[in-house]
Amino acid sequence: MKISYKWLQEYLDLDLPAKEVAEKIERSAVEVDSVTVPMDGLKKIVVGEVVSLEDHPDSDHLHVCQVDVGEAENLQIVCGAPNVAAGKKVIVALPGSRIAGNVKIKKSKMRGIESSGMLCSLEELGMAKDVVPKEWADGIYFLPDDAVLGEPVFAYLGMDDALIDIDVTPNRGDMLSIFGTVKDLAAIYDLQDHFEVKELTEDGDQATDKQITVVADPDLAPTYKVRVINNVKVKPSPVWLQIRLWQAGIRPINNVVDVTNYVLWKYGQPLHAYDLAKIAGEHLEVRKAKENETIQTLDEKEYELTSTDTIIADQNGGAVGIAGIMGGLNSEVTDQTTDIVLEAAVFDPISTRKTARHHVIHTEAAQRFERGINVAGVQRALDEAAARIQDLAAGNVAKGTINATELQTTPPTISITVNRVNQVLGTDLTEADIIAIFDRLGFETQVNNEAIAVTVPLRRWDIFEAADLYEEIARIYGYDELPTTLPVAQETVGSLTAAQKITRASRHVLEGLGLTQAISYSLTTADKAKMFLMQPSELTKLNWPMTQDHSVLRMSLVSGLLDDVAYNNAHHVKNVALYEQGRVFYKTDVDQIRPVEVEHLAGVISGEFGSASWNQAAQPADFYQLKGIVNQLLTNLSVVGPVEYVATAEFPEMHPGKTAKILVHEHEVGFIGEIHPSVAKQFKIGTTYAFELNLQELIDMPKQDSNYEPVAKYPAIKRDIAIEVAKDVTNSQVMAIINKRGGKYLKEVNLFDVYAGSKVAAGRKSLAYSLTYVNPKDTLKDEEVNAAFDKIKKHLTEELNASIR
Repeated sequence: MKISYKWLQEYLDLDLPAKEVAEKIERSAVEVDSVTVPMDGLKKIVVGEVVSLEDHPDSDHLHVCQVDVGEAENLQIVCGAPNVAAGKKVIVALPGSRIAGNVKIKKSKMRGIESSGMLCSLEELGMAKDVVPKEWADGIYFLPDDAVLGEPVFAYLGMDDALIDIDVTPNRGDMLSIFGTVKDLAAIYDLQDHFEVKELTEDGDQATDKQITVVADPDLAPTYKVRVINNVKVKPSPVWLQIRLWQAGIRPINNVVDVTNYVLWKYGQPLHAYDLAKIAGEHLEVRKAKENETIQTLDEKEYELTSTDTIIADQNGGAVGIAGIMGGLNSEVTDQTTDIVLEAAVFDPISTRKTARHHVIHTEAAQRFERGINVAGVQRALDEAAARIQDLAAGNVAKGTINATELQTTPPTISITVNRVNQVLGTDLTEADIIAIFDRLGFETQVNNEAIAVTVPLRRWDIFEAADLYEEIARIYGYDELPTTLPVAQETVGSLTAAQKITRASRHVLEGLGLTQAISYSLTTADKAKMFLMQPSELTKLNWPMTQDHSVLRMSLVSGLLDDVAYNNAHHVKNVALYEQGRVFYKTDVDQIRPVEVEHLAGVISGEFGSASWNQAAQPADFYQLKGIVNQLLTNLSVVGPVEYVATAEFPEMHPGKTAKILVHEHEVGFIGEIHPSVAKQFKIGTTYAFELNLQELIDMPKQDSNYEPVAKYPAIKRDIAIEVAKDVTNSQVMAIINKRGGKYLKEVNLFDVYAGSKVAAGRKSLAYSLTYVNPKDTLKDEEVNAAFDKIKKHLTEELNASIR
């Protein structure tokens, strides 16, 4: 919310730089995004008067103007604005001036005619296009007739004012107004504010309730009030009001609508004006919308309403406004309007927020209704708006206010003690100090023995318990003044749980093997969430997603890693090796409220894995490199039981001939393989290999204890064996037999050769293994090794129909 510093100074005797006040607001109340002065960076822009003009001889739209800027001679300026006219005070950028965007204006020739400067529009001074009044949107701006020639224009446009942009937190909705900010600054600086409330005199001949009837559901609108103002003359607002609005970032429309926005900014109370003649049956009703009911709002967009939306309807049942958000185009105040209905209300904040989110209509009114409204100030805001329309639009205010509903609220009283305040804040404040702080805040106090009963005004609806009062004392006393102390607590030795140790160990292993950690969003699209599923699951959808690309909770990690690979590839990084450890979310039933969160671990490699050196070329990433990484990971995790890789085609997103399930002790814990070419094409990536493990299952599995084993001091004996087997026999089958039948001294088995050429029979292949035998307690004898070696050969021949070569 942008606040004019000069507006604040009208109600507070502040004689400090705006930036200093903003810094005080940030330290004591809410965050301040920025402090800007619109004229900063602009120079040599002055008031001028168009003395005469004539058409450019070589253009059908340019004009040659003689402009008086208070100097001895007039300036000749060529201008293309369609509304330029003689006798008008205008904004003149002199030669050598700087306008918005740091553009320098020089003397130049336009189609052969010399031009000494520029006549400016509001946009050319840096005003946002959607803030410029429509009457000046396509031309230059005319200054007031009393503007002094040659003076800088900034004071006439409010551009010499500092604008403090505060970022109001949800609990401090009271500061979404000049009124709330003034009250807070008065307390912070211990000043007496002189906030002006404009008084209303009802001068109409008719009563409000004779011109309109109003019905409201108190659950939808706890407070709903209307006034009628007759005989209004709708026209542009005076300059002072327009300046107030465009400083706040609001486009001036007309004197009636602008007053409602002015009061919104001043009091934080949203108002709406209806054209009485356009309300069917002179009747308004606050009700729930009907399913598929439609409304065209003031921004000329059409919305299909739902039964959860709250609307304002006329006697024919047609919607004339979405409650608390935006009015309908069918009841808009225009130049032809003569009688208006002025509405002030308190709408249900939850319903307002849901409607605004559902239809994506975020307005200043909705923002305030969502955060809460000062229920004690509704009538005051309504009366001031009526009084200002009376002044600016020559309207007659009808007698009386119709109160369809009115919330009766008693200011809360909260009891605190001096001892407790000092105990919480670490201070030595006296009872008088605390009461003085509440006096500055405008809170009433009453002392009862050791307790202080504090009555909180309704304008501070964020305070409802003792802790809130402690915070008020602290911030007004000054956070910088609070004593600095160390917390007193029993020291404990920090440690990691078993699960945390395994999780960290897995990350260390993968990083040591050359992978880099990636962190992806837990939210993704529905299509990506369904990919790489390790178990059946329903989607977990967000009710109000910020974007469609982040609308569903992920059910695997691989799809997110593929997005990372695609991002790197798009930036010409082809060699990618990443891993991610995080949670996935499963739902066994569509009606399940909360998904089950499971820790997973996944990795991808693409391009070349490892760096090339002078004596070794980089190797393209392949299945076996990734399998080696997974093997080492499972080895370091010390899970009990054999690890197996079983070919599978169960994952449609993986290559059916290059994918395997990962089994630990015959229990499936993940998968590994090549990404299907069609999926790789979908992600716009090259050949990529991936694995994903259920880390939670690995954590829960029994682990082998790591024991120190001394290096054997006796020599090892090696034996090589080459066998010829059928092509469908796997290495794991051979390894299983060797390890089972190799005897107690078999220490290590390595496959060192695979051959399937012309030297072996068709349909068969040759496998060669190196076996290492070690006895850690004695020297091995050949007889012992030979006996174990013969047993291996026998079982390979019998069980796999192998031929020993």
